[in-house]
Amino acid sequence: MERKLKLIWDFRGPNASKTAQHHEIHLKEYISLEKLSLNITGYQDLNDSYSLAYMIVTDSEMKIVRDALKPHRGQLYEE
Repeated sequence: MERKLKLIWDFRGPNASKTAQHHEIHLKEYISLEKLSLNITGYQDLNDSYSLAYMIVTDSEMKIVRDALKPHRGQLYEE
């Protein structure tokens, strides 16, 4: 089974939550357009001024997505 990676975009400030929610919409659009093998996205509010959006990709798709979307960071995804 191929490794899964979580690509993360961080947002800070008073509008962080709304920005992360909006960014997730674009991540879903990208997945659909590029026909990626996984369709897992989300956003998370860590506090009032720090939120993140993320998408899960396979190891083989990671470089293409990373170069196109430029996430701030990534980590191994464990279900």
